[in-house]
Amino acid sequence: MHLTKSLFAVLALAHHANGTYIGGPSSCTLDSLSQQLSFINNPLSHNATIIAVAPVQVNGSYGNSTILPDIPPMLSTGLPDLCAVEVNITSSESSSYIFSLFLPSDWNSRFLAVGGGGTGGYINYLDMGVGTHYGFAAMSTDNGHKGAPSDIHWTYKSPEKEIDWGYRAMHGSVGLAKELIKCYYGKDIEYSYYSGCSTGGRQGLKEAQISADSFDGMLIGAPAWWISHQVSWITKISKDYYPIGDPKSIPTELFSSLVYSTVIDQCDEVDGVRDGIVSSPENCHPDFAVLSCENAGENASACLTDTQLVTLGKIYADYYIGSEFVHPGLELSSETGWSQNMFGSGPLSYGLDFIRYAVYQDLDWPLSAYNDSVYEYVKDLNIMDSIDADDFNMSPYRDQGGKILMYHGLSDPLIVTRGSAYFYEQVKKVTGISHPITDWFRLFFIPGMQHCAGTASDAPWHINGANQNWLVGPGAYSVPGFQDPKHDALLALMEWVEGGQAVDQIIATTWHDSTVPSSGVWKQRPLCPDPKKAVYKGVGEVNAAESWICQ
Repeated sequence: MHLTKSLFAVLALAHHANGTYIGGPSSCTLDSLSQQLSFINNPLSHNATIIAVAPVQVNGSYGNSTILPDIPPMLSTGLPDLCAVEVNITSSESSSYIFSLFLPSDWNSRFLAVGGGGTGGYINYLDMGVGTHYGFAAMSTDNGHKGAPSDIHWTYKSPEKEIDWGYRAMHGSVGLAKELIKCYYGKDIEYSYYSGCSTGGRQGLKEAQISADSFDGMLIGAPAWWISHQVSWITKISKDYYPIGDPKSIPTELFSSLVYSTVIDQCDEVDGVRDGIVSSPENCHPDFAVLSCENAGENASACLTDTQLVTLGKIYADYYIGSEFVHPGLELSSETGWSQNMFGSGPLSYGLDFIRYAVYQDLDWPLSAYNDSVYEYVKDLNIMDSIDADDFNMSPYRDQGGKILMYHGLSDPLIVTRGSAYFYEQVKKVTGISHPITDWFRLFFIPGMQHCAGTASDAPWHINGANQNWLVGPGAYSVPGFQDPKHDALLALMEWVEGGQAVDQIIATTWHDSTVPSSGVWKQRPLCPDPKKAVYKGVGEVNAAESWICQ
């Protein structure tokens, strides 16, 4: 049963506002938290140990300063006064996972779980820190192993660790974290939320599918929800592209120059405004023949051979086996990120290495061996039931009042944007006969945004999605300068869950230096719930949100 609270108190970022918990939390000591754990009577608590407790003073820091590839140090700075807790849970004879809790002294009576990224085994202290500035008791798990987002090695002959990563670490951490929070503050949690992008998006959807009452609202970004299909698609297009130097392989420097500029030239204005941002890729069908080296006068270093043009077509193409849809191809306008993601110095680990380490346990399995039968084998593995978030019947989550805001960058070079569109449509088909999906689940596309955050086209991208403040800098939270439900998707979600105000648009922001708010706001634009799009009114400053309308 949720308690009633004024909407002002719900949305206020100042912790002294009405509704913030100001009672006396328990002592922030190892002995105190261990004693509280002993009072919790469930199977998880019997396999859990409090391994660290530390009080953090105002403007203090907590986390892990170790530098892992592809992510910043997970050291959260500029924190409010809080208690940091680390808990280890043994999940099997060969596996265990850790979760961390930030318990702010000025608690808003709410819980926020945050997700991770890739196959990474790290605690997302940065997004936990963001949550505490709202007053949330915040939690993140290491998913049962240690490693960077692109590390696959830990999966080798380790099915229990894969189960932890797939769902068990998040599920167990959410359950026990809630019990500890209740004990620590001596009162119930009023609302529970989730925020995650990429693997973090998958984790949130999976948790809602197996435990409908875990969260009241979820902010889901670019979810990698279809691992059984994604692994095969990545491996297939890797085979289509590699080895580097082969006649079929396209020099990586041409992706962000030649190919991307051609897409912008032919697709930018399809949405009605020439602004360097592709907002309607589904309505553009570029003619890449203009890049052919066969054209008279072409520069041999700035054109594509017929063989390379075939490769390019395979990269964009949806993957079908017969009439079966396997996975969508990469999106138009995502090209600037290809060399850092799909097509770097070697095949992306989420494809080939996953098959080597996690599927066949054959470290010498060659890329050339991939064929459609591999996909059939991978998708039928029992372990995929623990990983894929593909239970489209989310009516139990809907029926308990849950709300979902999902967003995805239209220029995502890693997790294909149309994967989210496909997921949304499948949920709509299964649940939407008598209940309109927009009553509880809304999908927002972000033109020009890359994977979870950032832009290569100067597009408005920041909505306080998961991981977005990683790019802005230490101590950043909300949307700097715009800490309100119109601009901050987490606050908009809270307003929907607790105040009944459905989210009809979110205003995205970018700055003159796209990750430096002090450089000044450059562009703002409304994002609209699918199938609506932001349309320029034809008058007014094109970089101002009020010059656009959702229709």
